[in-house]
Parts: sequence; C-alpha cells; structure tokens
Amino acid sequence: MSRVNFFLLLAVLASALFLVNVQYQSRQLYSDLDKARSQARNIETDNKRLQVEKRAQAAPLRVEKIAKEQLQMRTLTPAITHYASYSAEAASGARPPAGASTQRAPGVEGRIQ
Repeated sequence: MSRVNFFLLLAVLASALFLVNVQYQSRQLYSDLDKARSQARNIETDNKRLQVEKRAQAAPLRVEKIAKEQLQMRTLTPAITHYASYSAEAASGARPPAGASTQRAPGVEGRIQ
C-alpha cells in the first residue's frame, strides 16, 4: 500500500510542476503578445505621422518655392518659347510657325537636337 501512496505522491508532484510550468509559459506568451501589440501601435502611429509629413513635403506651394529659390526656375509664360527639332528638320531649314516668339532663355545657344 505504501508503494501505491508513494507513486500517487510522485504523480501529484509531477502534475503540479507541469501545471506551474504551463502557467509560466502562458504568462510569457501573454507578455510577448502585449509587447507585439504595443509595437504594432507604435508602428501604426509612425506610419500615420510619416504620411502627414509626406503630404506636407509635396504641397504645391512648397514645391514651387523650392523650384524658384534652389533651382532658379521661373514660371512658364507664352512670351518665351523654345522649339526643338530633329537634325533632319534642322538640315532642311525648317522654321517655327509664323508669329511665334523665338526668344531664348539666357545661356541657351543654338537649337536643341
């Protein structure tokens, strides 16, 4: 009879240790899940912030300001017209239509080929 009691005591101790181990793993997994959710929220917030920044960087007024200041570009006007022609047309003496402006921007020499 004492052998059976000893065997049952070992079985109860083994199942208790197994239960403690399962609970520990469960808490670890829950903690990892909570960290992953927190990380996902942070990434989502960063993504939204970056999208807002992207829209702000691509605003038409900002692009126009940078084009004028940094790239020295100017607004297109019909008073300044450039004609591009292929070398075959240049050789045959093709000219722009009558009445069209032929002003050139400073620093632009010759025809564009």
